[in-house]
Amino acid sequence: MSSNKHGKRTILVVEDDTSISNFICSTLQTNGYTPLTASDGKQARLMLTSHGPDLILLDLGLPDLDGLEIIKWVREWSTVPIIVVSARGRESDKVTALDLGADDYITKPFGLSELVARIRTALRHADRVMGTGTGSAETIKAGDLTVDFGKRRVMVGDREVRFTAIEYKIIALLAKDIGKVLTYDFLIREIWGPYAASDNQILRVNMANIRRKLEENPAEPKYIVTELGVGYRMLEE
Repeated sequence: MSSNKHGKRTILVVEDDTSISNFICSTLQTNGYTPLTASDGKQARLMLTSHGPDLILLDLGLPDLDGLEIIKWVREWSTVPIIVVSARGRESDKVTALDLGADDYITKPFGLSELVARIRTALRHADRVMGTGTGSAETIKAGDLTVDFGKRRVMVGDREVRFTAIEYKIIALLAKDIGKVLTYDFLIREIWGPYAASDNQILRVNMANIRRKLEENPAEPKYIVTELGVGYRMLEE
């Protein structure tokens, strides 16, 4: 479900109660989001590093570890928005979660309209921080290539190119720093987190797929070039 080929935002729901998880996922789908699920901390870590969701809805009471540990771990390497959805209503719990880096905190039971509103607010804020929201460049052009951050679309000439969520994030990072070399470690850390940092293979595979979709001749790329031993760079027009 994480391929996100039609520009939908992916949201990871970390919740061990299946009925609550299903309820939230149904609401997310109704509102145009693509839900991913994890029922414990171990699965949550795996989903986070493999799928790179746009936002996390996190229950604190997980069967294998405290959700606060997830917040601490994620904030070591990512700024992805985290909204805590928990039955813990004490002020101290909220303060701790927010101090550790959560973006918002909703206490169960909650209203669906409130949840969706909080998600929209967190995503808008993340877009502004990443430089993809109001007041910054909405599109980047490099020759025939156009990256539209607002619509999460990539065009070559008048042809829209479909990418997975991970592929789009790689392109977006390169486009935001167009002309600048981004190292392999930086890209891996931004997308998959520190636990994939020692292996460039996953990045190379994704880049090969990107070039196959993007370039007329993948062996002689004109949009994204390799700086051998260092990283990748999107060429300016």
